[in-house]
Amino acid sequence: MGAEHRLQLDSSHCRAICDEIGERLRMVLDHEAAPLPPRLQLLMARLIEQDLIQAPSIVPAIDDMVWADPAKSEPDSILAA
Repeated sequence: MGAEHRLQLDSSHCRAICDEIGERLRMVLDHEAAPLPPRLQLLMARLIEQDLIQAPSIVPAIDDMVWADPAKSEPDSILAA
């Protein structure tokens, strides 16, 4: 197939086609969607609850980031030798 027979669409037409396909898929999938099984509903509810809980920070506090002086951290027995 030569380049002269290729169909070229601008971005606005591509977006319109994608939107139309999306709308049609939504209509089809809405009618076919079955309710979630009870176990999955329970897990989804637990996930929603977990999203509401404030997670602990994984960043250390500045007080926990104390740099030790290597000369002071050696035991006295090594220094006395």
